[in-house]
Amino acid sequence: QLDFGLTVTQIAGLDRDHQSDMRSEQLRDVSISVEEKENAAESTEGKKTEEEQRREGLTQTKTEEFSVADIVTDLDTDREVGRREHGLNLVIESEKTESNEETVKAILTGNTKTWEAIKTDDETDEQFKSKQEIVEEERESKLVTKPSARPRMSSAKTPLMKPMKISRSSKNKTNKKSKEKKRKKDNKTQKPSEKKKMKGIMPTHFPYFEDDYCPPECVCYGRVVQCSDKGMDKVPYGIPYNARYILLMNNHINSIQLDLLNEYVSMEFLVLSNNRLTDSAIEGAFEGVPALKRLYLDRNLLDSVPTDLPVSVEELRLDNNHLSAMSEAAWSRCPRLLVLSLSNNSLGNGSESLPNAVLSPLCNLRTLNLDHNQLISVPLGLPLSIKELYLKGNLIEHFRGGAFNGVSELLLLDLSANRLTNKGLLKESLHNATHLESLNLEGNRLKQVPRHLPLSLKTLNLEGNLITSIKKVDFGTLKNLEHLGLARNKIFKVAPGAFRTLPVLHQLDLCHNTLHQVPRQLPEALHSVALNHNKIQSVPRDAFCWGNKSVSLSRLVRVQLEHNLIDMGKLDAQAFRCLRGFQVVHFY
Repeated sequence: QLDFGLTVTQIAGLDRDHQSDMRSEQLRDVSISVEEKENAAESTEGKKTEEEQRREGLTQTKTEEFSVADIVTDLDTDREVGRREHGLNLVIESEKTESNEETVKAILTGNTKTWEAIKTDDETDEQFKSKQEIVEEERESKLVTKPSARPRMSSAKTPLMKPMKISRSSKNKTNKKSKEKKRKKDNKTQKPSEKKKMKGIMPTHFPYFEDDYCPPECVCYGRVVQCSDKGMDKVPYGIPYNARYILLMNNHINSIQLDLLNEYVSMEFLVLSNNRLTDSAIEGAFEGVPALKRLYLDRNLLDSVPTDLPVSVEELRLDNNHLSAMSEAAWSRCPRLLVLSLSNNSLGNGSESLPNAVLSPLCNLRTLNLDHNQLISVPLGLPLSIKELYLKGNLIEHFRGGAFNGVSELLLLDLSANRLTNKGLLKESLHNATHLESLNLEGNRLKQVPRHLPLSLKTLNLEGNLITSIKKVDFGTLKNLEHLGLARNKIFKVAPGAFRTLPVLHQLDLCHNTLHQVPRQLPEALHSVALNHNKIQSVPRDAFCWGNKSVSLSRLVRVQLEHNLIDMGKLDAQAFRCLRGFQVVHFY
């Protein structure tokens, strides 16, 4: 037993432990010597310049390129923006340490105070010192000044961080791409761009509220919407609210949605002609349309006049429907109506006329068209403002007394294609029509020229009647007559000078009669005379001379003599000597 109080056996064990420690130290020294020799050999083989060493200190092993988001997954978008600004890429390390993570964060945020060089296990003091100098230089020049472009990856070994060997398998590549796409998507969700934010709060877009929108089944020209001939069964939705002219004719429209037309506050002209509208289909459809002026409902299936017409309407067409009667109440809401067309209906039913004063509420009416109905007489109590009255193709046989009382503004009266006789035209029939300028009595049953015609007449059409002769007194009072039609009668005789009392007559039509000679003493102001399709055999020398033979009919420029019995071989050479100004003579 020694002074230390240890046994021999214990001392022997300590001696063995000491010897083992000595051998370990010797082996460590040998290992260090070998490593130093290897490092010296590598340094001798490829000594690099200072610039290359600096680059080598900042580059990474080119095993695989990754974004910074794959290294530090918990960094926010602001740090990622910092990474992009500095243009840096890093390589994944096999075992991340706290110092490595702090270095990456310092790069992303630009906080150079925390950017320090890290000594690895296989570095010498001289290499670590050189690395510190490079890091300091980069912190001063690269991060503080304007960031440079993104550097290319190098295959050199980095002194900053130990690289982790990464497999190049396609599976890992797919996983990396998927993670990166997902992370980008998450970043967009967390921090949406300003454009996305604005889009999120914008209201729903309705294109038909735009001025230039047009329904796909229509064609638009400015503020005109053309939807005709499209086979539609209803009014298309989305017509521009500011449309002025909406054309929907020739379709199969059988109903109009209630209040639909109220949206078109600028609509002035609506055409619904040739559709399948009935009374119930349009009930209430036009009420509340503020600007509508012209409404066309012709060629539909209406049985009565709509009672909800807008006050603003000025022209209404209800032709070719099934109207058989009407009431005064139907027109009480249309004080501004100027033109009313009711042709080709069943008004009158062939046994009566319109009720008295049924149209009296239309105090501004200018034109009334009652063609091709079943009226047996001229309606009474017409609006005093009326200027044009069309009664063609009815069953009228006579005028009732006072038919035009107070209607002094009447300018045009069409009674063609009726059953009028001379007895039906009483003396007082047209007595009050003091401003009448155009009278059409074509296609009736008149056997002679009517008497007591208004002196204001400028156009008189007596074609297609049963007149056989023209007397000298028939037109004696019509000093303003300019156009006279006597074609398609049975006239075989014209008294000499019968037309002489018409000083301003410009056009005379006597074609399709049975005349045997050219009428004598034609008016001096005559421009055109039609004598074709008669039985004229010759033209006398003075046929176109008026009064004194030395006076010519210089204004006559056209004479029609075709389809007669004239023998051109026997035609007198002086037959047209008084026609110094004529231009055309038709013989064939």
